[in-house]
Amino acid sequence: MGESDRYQDYKIVKKRYTLGQPGNALFALFAANVAAFFLILLANVFTQYTHQGQNAIQGETIMQWFALPGSFGSLAEKPWTILTFMFAQGGNPPLSALLAMLGSMLWLWAFGYILQDLSGNRYIFPIYIYGSLLGAVFFLIASNTIPYFSQYKSQLILYSAQYGTTAIAIAVTTISPTYRIFRNLGNGIPVWVLTGLYLLVNLVYAFSGTSTVSFAVLGAALAGFGFIYFTRKGNDPGAWMHRFYNWISQLFSPAKQAAKNQVKEKVFYNTAGRKPFSKTSNVTQNRVDEILDKINQKGYQFLSEEEKNILKRASEEDI
Repeated sequence: MGESDRYQDYKIVKKRYTLGQPGNALFALFAANVAAFFLILLANVFTQYTHQGQNAIQGETIMQWFALPGSFGSLAEKPWTILTFMFAQGGNPPLSALLAMLGSMLWLWAFGYILQDLSGNRYIFPIYIYGSLLGAVFFLIASNTIPYFSQYKSQLILYSAQYGTTAIAIAVTTISPTYRIFRNLGNGIPVWVLTGLYLLVNLVYAFSGTSTVSFAVLGAALAGFGFIYFTRKGNDPGAWMHRFYNWISQLFSPAKQAAKNQVKEKVFYNTAGRKPFSKTSNVTQNRVDEILDKINQKGYQFLSEEEKNILKRASEEDI
């Protein structure tokens, strides 16, 4: 059993994000999408109720206030849609919108949970946002440069969590294509199979409707791969997002943020029976928790050899 395998076994027992746990980025992302769905649904119901007997405002019209338009002119009039489109869920009829939202959230939870398991909590939001934004760029380019689509660009809109989810799916597959799910079924199913199925479903759906959506899917996939590629090169594309979040948090709670940013390094020496200048860190619950927090924020690959050894010993000593 390798060190990473020992860590996986230990983590299952000691450190697993749960539904609603504070600091769980996946749950926060999930909640944002669900909240946006009900907001749009309520707005749709309200407008239809208040316009009875008139030209009722349909769900697609409500969605246009949240969805990204295919025309640069419309985008200039509604610049906020560059952010709202990636959380917008809904449309008409309500039952179809509900089923589409549930399916979208199921995929998001599946791939997001695996990403959390592989690299911690740190990359969930950055990958989702980068994937959605690059998907939007590809969508806008296709809508305004390809002649067949440009004539309909004023009617094209982009929304849904599927582009951020696509980026997360590709990121997961890039990190560990042989990661297995449903391990109780034989040897399990490699995650690349699940990702391939997800992409196939999305591309088939895209070509059955507006093909410009397929460009957004491809852009999101490229963002997911590029994020992991640059991270492995030592550059964290999401670092500025975390700095911005910390800055906002500090504005509202400077004392709490200052305490959170304090780095506590505890090194314990045990020289009994060992050569001079040889030091070994005691395995304590506090030290193990610090290492697990580091894994959840950055990933197992960022641990030092000393930290890996401590985690290994902790799993053996059942601390």
